[in-house]
Amino acid sequence: MSLIEQAAKRLEQLRQAGVELPPDDKPVPPAPKHPPVDTARPPLSPPGFTDKLPADTATADRVSKPTSKSVTINLEAIAASNLLVPNGARSQLADEFRVIKRPLIANAMGRHGNAIANGNLIMVTSALPGEGKSFTAINLAISIAMELDNTVMLVDADVARPSVLNMLGLPPSHGLLDVLEANSLDISEALLRTNIEKLSILPSGTPHPRATELLASDTMNRLLDDMSRRYSDRIIIFDSPPLLLTTEARVLATHMGQVVMVVNAENTAQAAVKQAVTTIESCPQKMLVLNQVRSDKTDGYGYGYGYGYGHQHET
Repeated sequence: MSLIEQAAKRLEQLRQAGVELPPDDKPVPPAPKHPPVDTARPPLSPPGFTDKLPADTATADRVSKPTSKSVTINLEAIAASNLLVPNGARSQLADEFRVIKRPLIANAMGRHGNAIANGNLIMVTSALPGEGKSFTAINLAISIAMELDNTVMLVDADVARPSVLNMLGLPPSHGLLDVLEANSLDISEALLRTNIEKLSILPSGTPHPRATELLASDTMNRLLDDMSRRYSDRIIIFDSPPLLLTTEARVLATHMGQVVMVVNAENTAQAAVKQAVTTIESCPQKMLVLNQVRSDKTDGYGYGYGYGYGHQHET
C-alpha cells in the first residue's frame, strides 16, 4: 500500500471516530512572495525622511540672508560735474585728495603707532551750509576706493538734507534711518554696491521727525561699533549736516575717530570756524580742509589742504 493510500485510510478512520477535519476544498494560503532585490538601486530612506530640502525651505533660506542691492553710477556724468572717477586722467583735484586722504588712512589703519578708537570712522562736515562738504565727502570716498588695500563705505548722514544719491545720479533708497527705526544692526538690505570697485553707499533713508534721537540712540552706538569692527580694511566716510545748523552733526561727532571740517576760503567767517571746532572737541583727530582756494597758477578755484591737523588741534 502506498503512502497516499495509507494517508487516505487514516483520514477515513478519523472521520468515523468523529474527529472534525477541514474540508478538502479549502484553499491553502500561498507562501509570501518576496520581490527580487535590485542591487542597482540604493536602499530606501526611512519613513518621513527625504534627502532634498522642500522648495519653500530653500526659498526661506535665501530670504533670511538678504544681499546688498547693486546700482550703477554714470561715471561720465559725475566726471562732468567735477567728481573724481577711477582710472581718470591725472588732475590737480585728484592729487589734492591724495594729500588729504593719506593721513586719514594712516590713522584709520593705526600706522602712526598709536591706535585711535574708531579711527576708520571719518565724519566730513562744515560750519555752515554751502561750503562743499558733500562734494568733499564723495571725492574723498572715491579717492580712498582707488587704494589697493582699503574698501570704503560712504554714509549719507545728512538726514535733514541728504544729497549724496542725487549728486551721484541715483534714485532715493532706504538707508540709515530705516535701519535705526527698525532697531536693527543689519544694513545689508539698505547698502548699495556700486560699479566703482570697493565703494558702497548707505543712503540716509526715509526722513524721520526724531532723526536726532535715532542718531543718539543705543542702536546707533551698536551699529557704529559693528560697522567699525566688522571689516578691518574698511574706512567709513560720513557726510554729516553742518555743525552750526543742526544738532545731528554734534551727536554724530561723538562716535567718530576723525573729523574733516570743510571751510569755504572765500565766505566762511573765522568766528564761525572757531565756534564749529568747539562743538567737536571730543573727537581725537580733527582736520580742516580749505575749499574754494584761489589758485595763482590756474587763476581758478580748487581744493587746498589747509589750516591744520593733529590731536586736539585748534586753529
